[in-house]
Amino acid sequence: MICSACPRGCNADREAGTGVCSVGEKYKIARAAPHFWEEPCISGKRGSGTVFFSGCNLGCVFCQNYDVSHRAFGKEVSEDRLMRIFDYLIEKGVHNINLVTPTHYAPMLAKTLEKYSSPVPIVYNSSGYEKVETLRMLEGLVDIYLPDLKYFDSEISKKYSHAEDYFEFASKAVLEMFRQVGNLEADENGIAKRGIIIRHMVLPGNISQAQKIFTWVRDNLSEEAFISVMRQYTPFGEAKNMPPIDRPLSSREYKIVKEKIFDLGFENCFFQSKSSSTEKFIPDFNLEGVDF
Repeated sequence: MICSACPRGCNADREAGTGVCSVGEKYKIARAAPHFWEEPCISGKRGSGTVFFSGCNLGCVFCQNYDVSHRAFGKEVSEDRLMRIFDYLIEKGVHNINLVTPTHYAPMLAKTLEKYSSPVPIVYNSSGYEKVETLRMLEGLVDIYLPDLKYFDSEISKKYSHAEDYFEFASKAVLEMFRQVGNLEADENGIAKRGIIIRHMVLPGNISQAQKIFTWVRDNLSEEAFISVMRQYTPFGEAKNMPPIDRPLSSREYKIVKEKIFDLGFENCFFQSKSSSTEKFIPDFNLEGVDF
């Protein structure tokens, strides 16, 4: 399996070893359980059926799921087992199946989702660092896209994710996702059933990234796009020794970003409270739901 799924282009033979993403040819999962801390239209009252995939093709220095993304903690499972995990989550009553950090598994997931007939929406929850060609494999198989737009400026994406070309790829990926599923649609209970929500986690000392990103979203989609402006940043990993991201986001910084969002004319916005910036909202990665 020579892998060219993501913009890294490492062309690793994942049958013989691992790629930049740190995983091989099999699915590897760290946790599968209802999750209640996504956007309200995703989590609802019964939770989002999150499947946390191991490894990552981006590898941000501040990642809150560091052991899973950087160290690829998890357990390998077969395709059939993955589908049974989906069944297990659906039996628990979740509103959707939420594929977290799926980019480096996307070609495999396309084949699996063609076989699996889900009674609930499939959510693709990614860093945004995607290739359009890979996303097209998922057309008609993913109902809701939940991408990050992390950075606008290449020097910032290079510093924090070693990906100078991040926005070049992520902006095209978001446009492709929007082409596939359109703006967010919800059911009579306010639960998302189709569409895209564009996320941005505001980094301390980097609020200009948020301003530039949401200006781009307005100009290239519209002010009617659904956006999620996250305040949950907590220093992890290498970030603890990298000012200015070695501290939480200040209230003043988040207020400036919110004011910019409203000035741009956005109405469909999700915001977070200051209390979201704590480790208590980070799931325990203990293989819950992988063995049941």
